Amino acid sequence: QVQLVESGGGLVQAGGSLRLSCAASGRTFSSYAMGWFRQAPGKERQFVARVSRSGSNTYYADSVKGRFTISRDNAKNTVYLQMNRLKPEDTAVYYCAADSGNYGNRASPQDYEYWGQGTQVTVSS
Repeated sequence: QVQLVESGGGLVQAGGSLRLSCAASGRTFSSYAMGWFRQAPGKERQFVARVSRSGSNTYYADSVKGRFTISRDNAKNTVYLQMNRLKPEDTAVYYCAADSGNYGNRASPQDYEYWGQGTQVTVSS
């Protein structure tokens, strides 16, 4: 079992920045690739970013590429999502997730075994 707890969400104006954190406990954190997803009201859960077990490989959705950065600190059992130049369309509940597979980019929610409870990000125009 892996327990994931997100933090760092909030209300920000368009063009601003937020940094999300996801703290993991349980089994060895470095055994999991980690992802961030988001879900807006009435929409499906959407892939945002993924980082490999070591942190050396990262993948992004086209909609956030160049604005968001995913990283991890295996010593702190934490994964981060730095979000810059935020837009109103980034408004959603953001979830972190853990994937025991380490096969390049996996963008489907079904590939991830463990999920956090989510943190709300609201970007005002």
